[in-house]
Amino acid sequence: MSSVQRAMRLLESVAEHEHGAPAKQLARETGLALPTAYHLLRTLVYEGYLRREKGLFFLGEAAVRLGGSGAQQKRRSMVADTLACWRDAIGVPVYYAMYREGEIEVMCVSDSPGNPAVEEWADFRETGHAHAIGQCLLAQLDEDARRDHLDRYPVQSITPYTVRDSHSLLRRLERMPRMAPVTERQEYALGTVCAAIPITVGNTAATMAISLPAHQADRLPAATRQLQSAVGRLLGSLAISISI
Repeated sequence: MSSVQRAMRLLESVAEHEHGAPAKQLARETGLALPTAYHLLRTLVYEGYLRREKGLFFLGEAAVRLGGSGAQQKRRSMVADTLACWRDAIGVPVYYAMYREGEIEVMCVSDSPGNPAVEEWADFRETGHAHAIGQCLLAQLDEDARRDHLDRYPVQSITPYTVRDSHSLLRRLERMPRMAPVTERQEYALGTVCAAIPITVGNTAATMAISLPAHQADRLPAATRQLQSAVGRLLGSLAISISI
């Protein structure tokens, strides 16, 4: 058995003991000779994967970081799978975005050859005033945060349908019913209509969104209701994964 395999068995054994375990017990549980176990345990402590307190071994910061990365990847995978399920059920591209540290971030997109996502021809972060994702996120912020965002990313017309100035945009955002879907028609991209569903968990603003070709705009209300219903059913598990 290689040293890596032995070390992994020791890590797994330590992880099973919330209150720590001594070297003799870990050696017995892993079937290792005590000198070998001692040598590997010392190495794992030195590398930060274990820590030793009063003769007992516990998981160290390096191991905790590895576990955290795995959990984060699992959450990301869950969100991606959820979006793919909705994409297939509704027949539209589905987007997940957050407002984080003053920026609009599209975290995940699920589309297909038959239902392609909107091409990001103008930076999504800089054009939040124009697309449904950005408007939905900005609507969830307080007034100061909105104005700060628009000071950094001024309103500019990128299609003939885009809102013309920040004053008009702020009035629109203020009139939006809380937690109601946000729709926009060709404001970001000609030939495309979009809708976004707000998701607020604590102080985190997030959204799930869909898009359709403009010639299928009559499908948008029903597709939006489908998405809203699906988000409502899974909101608890989505809240856990909100920081994807």
